[in-house]
This record gives sequence, C-alpha cells and structure tokens, in this order.
Amino acid sequence: MKKAFRTIALSSAVLWLAAFVALAAQTQIFDPKTRKWVDYDKKTARQYFARNQQLPDAFRMQRVTFRTAEQPGTIIIDGNQHFLYLVQPGGQAIRYGIGVGREGFGWAGIVRVGRTAEWPTWTPPAEMVARDPNAVKWASGMPGGPENPLGARALYLYEGGADTIYRIHGTPETWTIGLDVSSGCIRMNNDDIIDLHSRVKIGAKVIVLMQGAALYKGV
Repeated sequence: MKKAFRTIALSSAVLWLAAFVALAAQTQIFDPKTRKWVDYDKKTARQYFARNQQLPDAFRMQRVTFRTAEQPGTIIIDGNQHFLYLVQPGGQAIRYGIGVGREGFGWAGIVRVGRTAEWPTWTPPAEMVARDPNAVKWASGMPGGPENPLGARALYLYEGGADTIYRIHGTPETWTIGLDVSSGCIRMNNDDIIDLHSRVKIGAKVIVLMQGAALYKGV
C-alpha cells in the first residue's frame, strides 16, 4: 500500500505529548509470573493466546488517566506502544490494544473518521492484489463476516474529504493485537472495535503519532 500521507512532525495540537525516539523498539509485555518485561513477538503472541485464550492484560480495554488538551471523542494512536486512546472527559481515556503497520507500512498524520460500517466488505487495494496471491480472489470485494479481515466494524479514515484507504477495524486474528502486522491499517479485536464504534462520531479527529514516537508510560 502506498503511503497516503506525508510524515509530519508533532503539530501544535499534540505538543502536550511527551514523545521519544524509539526506532528499534521491541514490543514488550510484563510477565506476572517472572515479574519481568519480556519481548512480545509473533511466536510469543501465538503461544500466549493459545494458552490463555485472551490477550495480555496491557492490551485489554481499560479506562486510564490521560492528560491532553484534545477534546473528548478524539482518538490518539500510539503505534509504538500498540495503544489506541479514546479521550474522555475529566482527564481520562479508554485505552485499547491495537495491531499496527509492519516495517515499511507505518504512517502518521491527523485525519478524521469519514464513515463507519458494521461487518464491512473488504476490498483489497490494487497494490495488495499485485503482491498477495491470497487477495486476488477478493479483488472485487469480500462480503462481511467472521472471516473478513476487517472484522466486525470499520472506521474509515479521511483527509480533506478523501478516503485515505486506511481504516481502524476489527480482526478475526485476535492474537495479532500488540504486533506490527498490517499494511498500514489499525486493527483491534472484534469486541473492542464494536465498543469503539458505538462511542465514536462521524468527523471525530484521529491523531496518529509520528513513526518512531510513543507516549511515555504513565501518560
């Protein structure tokens, strides 16, 4: 997928963010048994989900303290830490675990929710069809359903009235939450995207942090 946006520096709208460069950051989770931080890669993720049938605590939906000048209803995506924050009143946010773009497919920008869909049709872009044989048979669109890559809901991200081709969407592959796995879209487990979809309004502001930047822990 071609990048739809220019990479941007943190704008004045997000100067409140304490960001740091982490170009080679490795996703980690806290292991309560060993009380240590451990690397969280595809192998670890598959094993964890197979063993527990749920995501690690960090990637489950939860309400957190969150300092920001952005209005309630704004979505802030911290791809390095694999979190999506939905800003709430009173210095709070609802935090969800996400999967993000793999190497070479990251992007940043400030966009808007242009439309939403329940059990959306997935139509792979021409670039994906050209490089992925599995996408060829769905070039004209895959109907919504449990096996659809867009999952139960999708939020379509627009810039200046134009569809960016990027989405925030569900996934049938719950174990991939917390990983760099997509072609640029933001993926959530189906329960979480259903919850987010029920809370977000058309036109909601979406801030995707600059590649290599992440919120400090505790923000």
